[in-house]
Amino acid sequence: MADEAGGGARTLAFQGATNWIVRGLLRAPLLSRGIGSGLITLYVVGRKSGKRYTVPVAYTEHAGILLIGTSSPWGRNLRTGVAVEVRLKGRRRLADVEVRTDEARVIEDYAVILRGNREFARFNRIGYDERGRPDPDDLRRAWAAGARAIRLSPR
Repeated sequence: MADEAGGGARTLAFQGATNWIVRGLLRAPLLSRGIGSGLITLYVVGRKSGKRYTVPVAYTEHAGILLIGTSSPWGRNLRTGVAVEVRLKGRRRLADVEVRTDEARVIEDYAVILRGNREFARFNRIGYDERGRPDPDDLRRAWAAGARAIRLSPR
């Protein structure tokens, strides 16, 4: 998430505690069916360190894939063609990964995510025009600040 100056990832106050609670809720079979309709847990392995990260993130389902937008550093650990383990609606499974970093494709995927997720827009400081479409300048700024689109195909 770009800050007002246009760089860096944005995090919430108490991000660690929030993530800990959300991860627990996503593991609970009955609860995960409700909150899991918009959240997924990724089990990401550091590309250099080998350290394992458990990251709850919002996703948008579109045309049979899960779309995630992020500029957070953990996103750089995902690589196209290298499967990632996910917890989707309470169930752990593998998902095939496609990472998009080029401007046109990131903007295209962000536009899809933004159609149904105003909170994602607010968090990423992306406004809407008078017709309700994501602001193209804000989308370009998000991309320039390191936004990437991650497309997951659960197996």
